[in-house]
Amino acid sequence: MSLSVALIGATGYTGLEVAKLLSVHPQARLTIATARADAGQPIASVHPSLVGRVDLVLEELDADKIASRCDVAMCCLPHGASAETVRGLCAAGVRVIDFSADFRLSSLDVYEHWYKVKHPWPERVGQTVYGLPEFFADEIAKADLVANPGCYPTSAILPLAPLAKAGLIETDDIIVDSKSGVSGAGRGLKLGTLYCETNESIAAYAVGSHRHGPEIDDLVGRIGGIDPQVIFTPHLTPMSRGILSTIYVRPKSDDVVGAVKQVTQCWRDCYGEQPFVNVVDHLPATAHVAGTNYVQMAARASGKRVVLLSAIDNLAKGASGAAIQNMNVMFGIDQQVGLN
Repeated sequence: MSLSVALIGATGYTGLEVAKLLSVHPQARLTIATARADAGQPIASVHPSLVGRVDLVLEELDADKIASRCDVAMCCLPHGASAETVRGLCAAGVRVIDFSADFRLSSLDVYEHWYKVKHPWPERVGQTVYGLPEFFADEIAKADLVANPGCYPTSAILPLAPLAKAGLIETDDIIVDSKSGVSGAGRGLKLGTLYCETNESIAAYAVGSHRHGPEIDDLVGRIGGIDPQVIFTPHLTPMSRGILSTIYVRPKSDDVVGAVKQVTQCWRDCYGEQPFVNVVDHLPATAHVAGTNYVQMAARASGKRVVLLSAIDNLAKGASGAAIQNMNVMFGIDQQVGLN
């Protein structure tokens, strides 16, 4: 099998990661890469690290051309704009992995409240499979459209969902404290992500208002069969990539040390057959997973709470690596092919 892949919106960090991963994937190749402002330019002129690795000229988006030449499209466009494009691609018969938040949530009202836009394809909200193969592989395998997860939510859902489903934690009092590298803010020029603003500093942002909060609520609730209450606070740290989430939960048991053992065993039972989730004894760090599609998780006792720690690469398992993993599942390829 040799899959042909279209990359829609190829000039950002996630587009670069997709191109790098596909350049070494033994069963897929990047066939079309699009960019509105840079159409006609070699992709390597926008991403110099692709010189000698990807020899493509950026094109204007043409859904019919993509449908005639590609098996799957990866759409790396902003919310709102992405849904309109995805709708056209699906209508043309292309299977799509969408990086935006446009199809992640189960409620149209929640989406329009948090994203402040009218959804261009409301019929698919709540009717699109969420792209975590650890929970939804069977649905992903049959899907025409997969909603690639958010980076922060991936780092929180993976540790929390099995515990909520197993009834090991109180789900009305969950605190998620996450630190991300600056690449999570995208490649566009923004004052808050300039070197002089981020170097030698760490800062919280979007406190109580970050759009990934309802995504964490939604998916932990869906998988766990409960209605969780999550306080989510993101922080920007002076590193290029990576996310470390420190999550504070109250166990149902009064024996917190015993609860840590239960949490660890629950994770091992849930993820024992999953290739990219590693339950570890050491404290996870972003350096341990940098450039990989792996997740490292550990648990510790602290007072009356259990502290869950989760480390991912925000551009890999948090975005482009997850998309390759989803593509593999969609086309019957082993999940680990093309990923490390």
